[in-house]
Amino acid sequence: MSHSITITNADILEQVKLSGKIPEIIEQIIQRKIIKNTVAEAGIKIETEELQKTADQMRLVNKLISAEDTWIWLNKHGLSLDDFEDIVYTNLISAKLATHLFADKVEAYFYEHQLDYLGVVMYEAMLDDEDLAWELFYAIKEGETSFHDVARIHIQDIELRRKSGYLGIVYRRDLQPEISAAVFAAKPPQLLQPIVTSKGVHLIFVEEIIQPQLNERLCLEIATHLYYEWLKMQSQEAEVKLQIDEIVSNS
Repeated sequence: MSHSITITNADILEQVKLSGKIPEIIEQIIQRKIIKNTVAEAGIKIETEELQKTADQMRLVNKLISAEDTWIWLNKHGLSLDDFEDIVYTNLISAKLATHLFADKVEAYFYEHQLDYLGVVMYEAMLDDEDLAWELFYAIKEGETSFHDVARIHIQDIELRRKSGYLGIVYRRDLQPEISAAVFAAKPPQLLQPIVTSKGVHLIFVEEIIQPQLNERLCLEIATHLYYEWLKMQSQEAEVKLQIDEIVSNS
């Protein structure tokens, strides 16, 4: 038997309260206001063509190929077309503000933290049994099996198993210290001895060490990192006056 259910704004606010997400939402509101205020103070201008390009990119990311797709997506998320345009605008001014604030600081940050951007192309199989890991290590070294075969048999994650444990390019800063030390001391191509961490026993094949280069992609990554660190600091220091007590208590 089906039931007709009506959901009001008060119901949604009540659910937000019960989910414990009010602090998170308030943080997002604070950051959005900081962004808009800083953009206005800096005199950053937005061109119509830039907005259209950002909107097209957002539609592409969300697979909104047709106008119908877009309307279905908006309805699903409880958004109007004006809301969509506001999201696009906020995304664009965030990107422009990051460039405005930190474009001239990226190079200095990169050289100061250059070791963090060392990369490695590596394969990894995680095991629970250290004795088994050593047995497989010696079997690979002696040519009795291959890392591919070990990965195919022992990796539990289906997608990772299909890739024979291939992790792609991993940055030094993203590795646990004990793994990072062994990986970046390797002379590729090299199979590392089993490494035991709190996560398990790591059997790692190092294919290539990649020296950091300050290319366009990395410039954008660093600028984005500096921007979000700045935004986090700004929101922590902001004087916030909440005017939601009545709404929250009466919802």
